[in-house]
Amino acid sequence: MNAPVRVRLAPSPTGYFHVGTARTAMYNFLFARHHGGTFVLRIEDTDLDRSERRFVDVILEGLRWLGTPWDEGPYYQSERTELHRPHVDSLLQSGRAYPCFCTAEELEREREGARQSGSDWKYSRRCLGLSEDVRRQYRAEGRPAAVRLQVPATESTSFDDLVGGTFTRRNVDIEDFVIARSDGTALYNFAVVVDDHLMEISHVIRGNDHITNTYKQCLLYDALDWPRPRFAHLPLILREDRSKVSKRKGDPSVTDYRDRGYLPEALLNYLCLLGWSAGDDREVYSREELVAAFQLERVTSANPVFDIAKLDWFNGEYIRKAPLPHLAEIVLPWFEQSGLLKAPKDESFTAMVGLLQERARTLADFPRLGRFFFEPPATYNEEGVAKHFTGTDTPARLTELAAGWDSLVAFEKDKVEAVMRDLAKQRGEKLAAWIHPARLALTGEVAGPGLFELAAILGRTECVSRLRTAAERIASHSVLIGEPERKEPTC
Repeated sequence: MNAPVRVRLAPSPTGYFHVGTARTAMYNFLFARHHGGTFVLRIEDTDLDRSERRFVDVILEGLRWLGTPWDEGPYYQSERTELHRPHVDSLLQSGRAYPCFCTAEELEREREGARQSGSDWKYSRRCLGLSEDVRRQYRAEGRPAAVRLQVPATESTSFDDLVGGTFTRRNVDIEDFVIARSDGTALYNFAVVVDDHLMEISHVIRGNDHITNTYKQCLLYDALDWPRPRFAHLPLILREDRSKVSKRKGDPSVTDYRDRGYLPEALLNYLCLLGWSAGDDREVYSREELVAAFQLERVTSANPVFDIAKLDWFNGEYIRKAPLPHLAEIVLPWFEQSGLLKAPKDESFTAMVGLLQERARTLADFPRLGRFFFEPPATYNEEGVAKHFTGTDTPARLTELAAGWDSLVAFEKDKVEAVMRDLAKQRGEKLAAWIHPARLALTGEVAGPGLFELAAILGRTECVSRLRTAAERIASHSVLIGEPERKEPTC
């Protein structure tokens, strides 16, 4: 790069922090880090009617959680009004902009006329040719005036995009748009151009829904005789029905994913691959590897579809890679929130998390998968009961196993397994005939962590009690089938 790389994330705090904005933040962050540049955060809150502080807080919280920290800011566009005004005046003085005295009612009549004629409405430029005397008269009457940019009518506007190539639009198709309200405050496109120029932004990396704005912003850069930044318009993230991600359609915000048990590393990794590839057929990357590999030229222009099943896969991969002590710490609040953990965490808790680590896809899975460690099963898996609790000698097996385990001096995995193997051998039976009923008796389920490992964590007293309870229920035909409705915890 010939000049220092400076990029910015400029969200509007008018709604939730969705995955599209999060991915834009990540690409800006990775690009800045890859080139040793600066990542600026600017909150574009000039829409005072819709901007809310709570949305700002969600944006900041989401960026911190994702691990994409900004280097400068946050700046607030609403606090930069006085920086915008001189440049409006500059365009008025140069004749590249002009005051527009049209009222809202007059503009609406123009729109209605276009609708009735079946044509697209574009501002008629009725104020462009006003004489200075008329303008003075209108001002003397106290008539408010917005400011419009005079768009060159005989040319086209083009820009080279680092993702989509060259974009061109005829200027005749772009109306003389308003750059400042009658109270002097800048509108979005003008404020963005001034702020990006003053902040020396070298690259504008944002969603491709901004392409229409980019034509207008290029016209403003040219009118102000300022160099343009480089543009990179990213593909939009779509829902499975090919519509845009939207909170109104029930799509989660970034912090919702956190509260549902997703790891920031997994969400970051997955979102980065929605529209970008390093070209090496890999999928799982560390943050450092993403920084080293990221190039805007490898961003595709096709809009990708968000696949929650794929995110679950990524999250499971990161859960399995997590060091066990760290995983136990971040899983702990989920067990506390579920009401299962009523005593301080001990070594057995960490061991339990390790047993569940291979099967969990989200942090919310841990209390669901590990409930049996804290509560004996009140019901049993229906398929398991049909297969493993129907034999006439099943109660005897469970009772014998309970007695054998109860006699152990040290209730350890190897010794627990040895007792079961000896009993199966004495009866001339396969070990499976003992493992499956025992698992169902201890957990209520037909699948899960290794039986002997989980038995060692449950401990002698609990295991013996559950085996005897299951034996009694089978013998008395009082086995309950099914699973009670449980509310999944969130953190």
